[in-house]
Amino acid sequence: MLRHPQIDWQTSFFWVIVLLQMARVEVGRRAHGQIFYVDAAPWLPLIAMYATTVATVAIPLKIWNAARVQLKLEEHERLLLQARMEALQSQINPHFLFNTLNSISSLVRVEPDTARLLIVKLANILRRLLRQTEAFLTLREELEFVDDYLDIEVVRFGPEKLRVVKEIEPGSLNSMVPSMLLQPLVENSIKHGLSPRIEGGSITLRSRLTDDRLTIELEDDGVGMSTGDGWEESVWPSSGGTGIGMQNVIERLKVLYGDAASMTVRSRDGSGTVVSLELPRMDEAAVAELTPAALPATSGAARYVTRSSTLR
Repeated sequence: MLRHPQIDWQTSFFWVIVLLQMARVEVGRRAHGQIFYVDAAPWLPLIAMYATTVATVAIPLKIWNAARVQLKLEEHERLLLQARMEALQSQINPHFLFNTLNSISSLVRVEPDTARLLIVKLANILRRLLRQTEAFLTLREELEFVDDYLDIEVVRFGPEKLRVVKEIEPGSLNSMVPSMLLQPLVENSIKHGLSPRIEGGSITLRSRLTDDRLTIELEDDGVGMSTGDGWEESVWPSSGGTGIGMQNVIERLKVLYGDAASMTVRSRDGSGTVVSLELPRMDEAAVAELTPAALPATSGAARYVTRSSTLR
């Protein structure tokens, strides 16, 4: 029940400094003229001398310790952001994978050749998903990833019910964007906007550069998300009621850009939805400077062919 007394190491460290100073003074008195030491007979200068000795040792150590703690806090913050990104990435993967497997399973018996081709597409998608260390990639690579996903969805819905149009500014293809940025939005448009319509609909992808900003728009002519007669607009993080995919995109934009990026959703019941992303324009050099340890170099040599639709 009794608490064992403990001596704080910092307090004992200061006593060691005082004892060493006392030993130095005593050695100096015994070896007069051989070593340098400060001696003071009155008690007030003697106390000041010992206090100065402690301060000259303690203040640099305090500064060093504060810098060490700050570095540890920055390292913990970086690890926390990395853990959040990995958690968000793992949240997307099962959500996307299960929907894709359901699409392929419906074709295995009736159209085995098409199902085999789609399995190859799915393998390309899974290979991209395994590249967990890449937080950014070029818009060209992101669109190639979306194309593989849309190839599967076009076969599932039919080319007459799911039409894909791209209005991509060529100069924007080399801009760096967060990985897995567009696929959750495309999936959300298909699932909630176009699937409820018997006649299907179309998805339009746009990109353009304006000064130091990259604008990406995803528009569908589905059923919309609002209940009123007019267009309703919402801007994250105030927009609520969105699905897992859209909330995931919002959270990742917060982690990567903070207040430098924005996402606007405009929708009207029966007239479709427009999702607009405003991102800072960054190239590969800017991303490498931002997180040089976590982001490997990405190749911009891949060729991207604009397709008005996918598998026919």
